[in-house]
Amino acid sequence: MNVRRLIPAAALAGAVALGATALTACGGAGATAGGADGKLDVMASFYPLQFLAERIGKDHVKVDTLTKPGVEPHDLEITPKQTGRLGEADVVLYLKSLQPAVDKAVAQSGVKNIVDAATLTPLEVHGTSGHDHGADADHPEEGHGDEHGHSHGEAAEDPHVWLDPVKYAEVAKGVGAALEKADPGHAADYRKNTEELVARLTALNTEFEDGLKNTATRTFITTHAAFGYLAERYGLDQEGISGVDPESEPSPARMKDLQAVAKKENVSTVFFETLASDKTAKSLASDTGLKTDVLDPLEGITDKSQGADYFEVMRSNLKNLQKALGTK
Repeated sequence: MNVRRLIPAAALAGAVALGATALTACGGAGATAGGADGKLDVMASFYPLQFLAERIGKDHVKVDTLTKPGVEPHDLEITPKQTGRLGEADVVLYLKSLQPAVDKAVAQSGVKNIVDAATLTPLEVHGTSGHDHGADADHPEEGHGDEHGHSHGEAAEDPHVWLDPVKYAEVAKGVGAALEKADPGHAADYRKNTEELVARLTALNTEFEDGLKNTATRTFITTHAAFGYLAERYGLDQEGISGVDPESEPSPARMKDLQAVAKKENVSTVFFETLASDKTAKSLASDTGLKTDVLDPLEGITDKSQGADYFEVMRSNLKNLQKALGTK
């Protein structure tokens, strides 16, 4: 199983308290915030937070994102125009440590209502899976490791909380509360929309629990080690390829290691993602006799995505996992 370490409760509480203090009504107590159209101007750093803002805010918000469809979030570089737009937003939603360029821009933006999703649910440290195959197992891709502040092979605080419906629901509640504070005139609507979204996420969690309850194997291999929370939630073992740069070949040692894992754990499939090349997955699959399929980390939606929104893509992920793991 994945190794995890919870951030101390006191530190989490302090971060949330600081975030709550920073959230002030844009138009004064009881006023409706927003621009000339009366809508709250929300800037989200990437798709998972954009989705929450749109589903919770609905007609009361105008949502933009710094990460356009098809752009790999981790490698995002912000343009001067985006920096200007960021500074004009009523509310900024981001996830600290995921996108270094965003962290820097947000810190310099001067926006009062800034919400860091990393303070809304406890982050965990995901090391290697339950199999002891060396320190390289879950190392993020080159560049990805640096942004998390960890060296090669070292366990890092995992930011991919949205891939666990339960943790994503906790983030949704925090986003809903932030919109209520920024736009108290529509607080009741934000609260209602948040409750509806959380109910849907709770139902999705049940679908995953039931769908992954009985499988031939509990181990899956992925080129992007983004699924630690999902694996932890549903009792699975994630095996990440060393280096995990989609454009690079896995090391010979790791190829041999994963070949042994695949044989021992009856692994049939190497997963790759939609926003990156499948070169690494196909290389490993070719040398190990495995198939390839998509396991989408949902960092963005494009016409190549297996679904039009978060729920559709997550259900596609579930279906692909069931097929690869051998659901009984």
